[in-house]
Amino acid sequence: MSQPKHVVVVSCMIRNTADEILLVKHHLRGWEIPQGRVEEREALIYALSREVLEEAGVTICNAKPAIIWSKVSDPAAVIFCFTAQHSSGEPTPSEETPEAEWCPADKVLERITHPVNRDRIKALLEHDGNLHLRSYATGPYRILS
Repeated sequence: MSQPKHVVVVSCMIRNTADEILLVKHHLRGWEIPQGRVEEREALIYALSREVLEEAGVTICNAKPAIIWSKVSDPAAVIFCFTAQHSSGEPTPSEETPEAEWCPADKVLERITHPVNRDRIKALLEHDGNLHLRSYATGPYRILS
């Protein structure tokens, strides 16, 4: 039997002291929270900090796992979604993310149009402090659990 292959992704909803949420604008998906692939043999928390710094120019603290999403359609992926607090730095665009900025929490869902990212941030905004497991498929996009 061959070993399953999954892409491992981390994403993070980051709040600042004004309770605003950090958003980055991806070239194709539009506004979203910082996210990216975990490199082979890289610790999740290190990957999370690296991706946030690379995509948005800020550092985080108090990162906590919130929701684990399983993408069951190809390419299969496991997405570890965290919540965290802003530690230092100002939102700074990158090659991957031409815009990065703080957004009032009550305006976030208006900005995010990509359906997968919209459901992901909605679940994080409603997060109750417990770790949740969810799954979805694409082609067409649908939440399975």
